[in-house]
Amino acid sequence: MADKVLTTKDILQKEFKTSMRGYNPTEVDEYLDDVIRDYELYNKELTQLKAENERLLSKVDELTKQATLTKPTYSTQPSSTVTNFDILKRLSNLERHVFGSKLDEHDEHEEE
Repeated sequence: MADKVLTTKDILQKEFKTSMRGYNPTEVDEYLDDVIRDYELYNKELTQLKAENERLLSKVDELTKQATLTKPTYSTQPSSTVTNFDILKRLSNLERHVFGSKLDEHDEHEEE
């Protein structure tokens, strides 16, 4: 970001040369007063945004550190709570998915 060239004091103390057909000095002063107010507001907002940016960057760093410290570990071994019944149920569902209506038709013929 480029360094600002003017300060509010620079704007306030700016002197313009007068000429025969120059600008109205009162009008110029009023306009410069408006510029100074805007400049101060922008400067204040910039300061606030920089502070907020720093706060958010710190929060991101903190959360990143927490995430790396509490990274979940996944076991490659199957859970010991899986029972034979669960395995048979899964096999049955897979058979129904793979063979579809053929199994249902076969079941109906056996019931007759």
